[in-house]
Amino acid sequence: MLYIGSHVGFKKEKQLLGSLEEALSYNANTFMFYTGAPQNTRRYPIDSTITEKAIESMQEKNIDYSKVIVHAPYVINLANDKEKEKFDFAVSFLKEEIKRCEQLKIKNIVLHPGSHVGLGVEKAIYNISKGLNLALKNTNVTILLETMAGKGTEVGSKLEEIKAIIDNINNQENIGVCLDTCHLSDAGYDIKNFDKFLDEFDKIIGLEKVKCIHINDSKNEIGTHKDRHENIGLGKIGFTTLINIIYNKRLESIPKILETPYIDRNYPPYKYEISMIKEKKNNPNLIEDIKNQK
Repeated sequence: MLYIGSHVGFKKEKQLLGSLEEALSYNANTFMFYTGAPQNTRRYPIDSTITEKAIESMQEKNIDYSKVIVHAPYVINLANDKEKEKFDFAVSFLKEEIKRCEQLKIKNIVLHPGSHVGLGVEKAIYNISKGLNLALKNTNVTILLETMAGKGTEVGSKLEEIKAIIDNINNQENIGVCLDTCHLSDAGYDIKNFDKFLDEFDKIIGLEKVKCIHINDSKNEIGTHKDRHENIGLGKIGFTTLINIIYNKRLESIPKILETPYIDRNYPPYKYEISMIKEKKNNPNLIEDIKNQK
């Protein structure tokens, strides 16, 4: 079965119910959201009544809630321990996000591994593993380390770095991976031959660790380490490659999440892109069609 959705909002008034309604408006059957703004620490309480209503609605519509994903905020950087208070903050805030996932009954939360800010990759991997072990005590939530493009001092653009972090996690049931197609290509992996990449991933990490895939085209050529997402079929990865990834039998049960750019910063493309994906038909006039519908 195809599990396809996108990033959606999560707002104070309607919370999870609003996220679900937005996802359904795109004809999605899964979705991903931040529990608050990804760039800051402001958070409001989770309303359990709204959560229960949303879960009931998903059950009525045959949406598998276990496929819904939370994304951790960008302000968490477990790789940096130059200042103890910054590292302690990152661990503490991640713990709070995990608690919010527990309140929302969400199983998986995606996390950017972090940036070493001059400390070096080896030290960063140690710090990330240490922070994750602290944050993952006494929880059933699984953290999914996202594969990164490798811009700046990002950790996690190489599978070997992801593996090194995972190998140092105490509870292996609490750790997994989120593949990002734009990041993988920008990091230098040739995903046009996706089965060959999956063979490499399986050898280094193990395919059982993949729990989510971010589906994004890229504005850049392979190996540029820039991390600039593009709409489906309009970038350097291309529609055919992305369709082959989405429908790969080895990852059939894994939720696929679109994080492609809004058109003119105002119009979400997800309903149109999901339609393209379901029909397996590229639309080179995607942007013009979206603008004409508004």
